Amino acid sequence: MNARLRPEGSTAPVDQLAYALRPMTPADLDAVERIEQTVYDFPWSRGNFADSLTAQYHAQVLTDATDTVCGYFVAMPGVEEMHLLNIAVAKTAQGQGLSLLMLDAVALLSRADGALLLWLEVRPSNVHAVRIYERYGFYPIARRRDYYPSLDTQGRACREDALVMSAQVVELLQRRGLRPD
Repeated sequence: MNARLRPEGSTAPVDQLAYALRPMTPADLDAVERIEQTVYDFPWSRGNFADSLTAQYHAQVLTDATDTVCGYFVAMPGVEEMHLLNIAVAKTAQGQGLSLLMLDAVALLSRADGALLLWLEVRPSNVHAVRIYERYGFYPIARRRDYYPSLDTQGRACREDALVMSAQVVELLQRRGLRPD
């Protein structure tokens, strides 16, 4: 998927925005790691991303007109399902609808892979992300106890549950007005 993309709600011509999604490569890992380190308190390691590439998961980067990486996602295909493992937008690019652009790409890739269901885990404390996923069409289906590393109010190591969210791929595509190629 190498195409110019328009963030939701933007009225600027696509050629001025010039966002593009392309497969993540080892050459992108420095930029991906920089973003990961700034947006997550408990980030994935460079090795996690490299392993995802080796495993041939769907890993894509979102770039701007200067080919600067401003976001990425990693999704793992399964039997009739897709598991969104990681998605992030650089802090400097947040608030422009870029996460929705990437979720559109994940939904389209899911459909192309024959997935019926798309699911993810998110920290319940990440209220902003939960709202984005709900707005997109995901709904909560379960909790995974003590899933994420965390810190308590005293700065001591502890664990946080994960909210498991899911969506039917066809419903997402219809809701978003997307048609698979």
